[in-house]
Amino acid sequence: MQKAMALSDSVPAVAHNTPAIGVFVAGDPRIDAASRQRCRNICQMVADMLADRVKLPDGSAVKVVWSPTLVDGEPQADAVAKQFQDAGVKILVCTPDTWAFPQLSVISLLAQFPRDTPINFTCGNSGPKPGVVFAHAVNGALAQYGKLSHLNVGSWPDSGMNPPMSEGTAQALVDWAYAAVTTQALKGRRVVIFGHDSMGMETALAHVIPTRRQFGVEITRLDMKLLSDMLARKAYDAAELKALRGFVDHHLGQRLELRDQVDSDRFDQSLALYLITRNLLTDLNAVGGGFMSQLEWGSDLRGIPLPVADAMESFFNSTFDHNGRKTPVPFATEADMQGLLTMLFMSGLTGGAPPLFMDFRKVWEPWELKALAQKLDFSLPDATWANKGLVDGDNSGSASFDWAAAPGASVDEIMAAVSMPLADSGYFPGMGNSVTFISPGGLTGIAGRLTFSDLCGIFSMSWDEASSAGVPEPLATALCKATTPQWPHTFVVPKYATMGEYKHLPPANHFHMVQGLSPARLQYWMDLNCVLSQANWSARPAFIEGVDRPLPLLYAANGGENNAKLMLGRKL
Repeated sequence: MQKAMALSDSVPAVAHNTPAIGVFVAGDPRIDAASRQRCRNICQMVADMLADRVKLPDGSAVKVVWSPTLVDGEPQADAVAKQFQDAGVKILVCTPDTWAFPQLSVISLLAQFPRDTPINFTCGNSGPKPGVVFAHAVNGALAQYGKLSHLNVGSWPDSGMNPPMSEGTAQALVDWAYAAVTTQALKGRRVVIFGHDSMGMETALAHVIPTRRQFGVEITRLDMKLLSDMLARKAYDAAELKALRGFVDHHLGQRLELRDQVDSDRFDQSLALYLITRNLLTDLNAVGGGFMSQLEWGSDLRGIPLPVADAMESFFNSTFDHNGRKTPVPFATEADMQGLLTMLFMSGLTGGAPPLFMDFRKVWEPWELKALAQKLDFSLPDATWANKGLVDGDNSGSASFDWAAAPGASVDEIMAAVSMPLADSGYFPGMGNSVTFISPGGLTGIAGRLTFSDLCGIFSMSWDEASSAGVPEPLATALCKATTPQWPHTFVVPKYATMGEYKHLPPANHFHMVQGLSPARLQYWMDLNCVLSQANWSARPAFIEGVDRPLPLLYAANGGENNAKLMLGRKL
């Protein structure tokens, strides 16, 4: 009698799927041998480039496989699909260089993968044996039956056995691949939220079912009592706590404000909270987290207020701690679930860049900056931020230490700009220490935030390219004093939004930023996750050549991007 096979019960401590990219090429059996070999060479070139330049959300290498078998028809489609499935492929890239038949090749292969499998067609604008003609044919065929695909009509020479692709072709594919890898790598992963709804902020709700449905991300919810109990039980390694405190003392010295031993003990509790929470996230294989804090943890005098968690949150979002360099773990203050998702996806799209969590605090329009400068007898420079205005982004927690210095700075250089003053006793009677710094100017990337609307049932992303302003003294200090000086400050200048637009359209009181993220990469990700794009700033063109990703044909055939996404959202 046939018996079932038992799998090993010895599973690794951390077991989760990581998506592989499968690169293949469609072909026509009538094409000459030299052209077929050229197809294989191009396929390998593309695969090697992706393996070299694309990273998983944690910064580790992504697995890329390619098939030397040209997918001429159904038998080859079946064979390559099986190879890809065995290799864990969840992302497909087709690199046509000759004509082929869509249904016999790509469509037969695609039928063996889940409907939401990302697929990209990257080709040269070839004339002799028109791979671009096939790319248009198969892209149109997929759009007819509602399958999203992305077309990258790039450039490589029409002749030669090893034609190099242009850098623009490669970069467009890399941007798409990051979006696809982030999408697939985070499906089935989880984040951990400690506490319930963030301070009653509806814009921070953990929309458990929509998040699961649209992104495949699971939200594990734990009560803050667990952390309180573990602190009381000292459920951490005392030697490691001593090492972490030594790290902070070494780097901050007198910039760690402590009045007495009571303050010192409170700060140790904040650091112990980092170790406890880190271990819990590790035990749960979590990729991110959030901590409610207010009001119950540190502010409600009906209970026993505990020290603030600012240092903990900053360490999670940073690229280092007392053990050396590490991958940032996106972590949201105030249990802000939409903020956490924003940072999780933005960081993933950059292969692990440190995310920044901010209040959308004080919007300084040019006339306000001018008035403040006059009070200080200070002459405003002829700078973009002075002429356009800026947003003082600051919040009591979650600011990555990395944002205290320019990219590439050493840990010593970063921490030299950080201070930890005592927390505001009015807001946080449990006391502890805040984190503060002023970000340098010239930090560029994307600033934005996810939000959810029950009206359409899907998420949207409000975003703009942005940079940090390098505001000179004494104006910088005056700006900080106008809000909360003992918190971190990043002076954010959006590229296209006016200050009037910016201050009336934020989807919540928090927003977030990551460096090194391009509009095209974010747009590809929004496509693959059916996220509506909120970037309709009056000064921003609908399409910027060389900056935005090309509009998917599926959208053009269905009334535009927003209309197509709304229709797709009904099928999630």
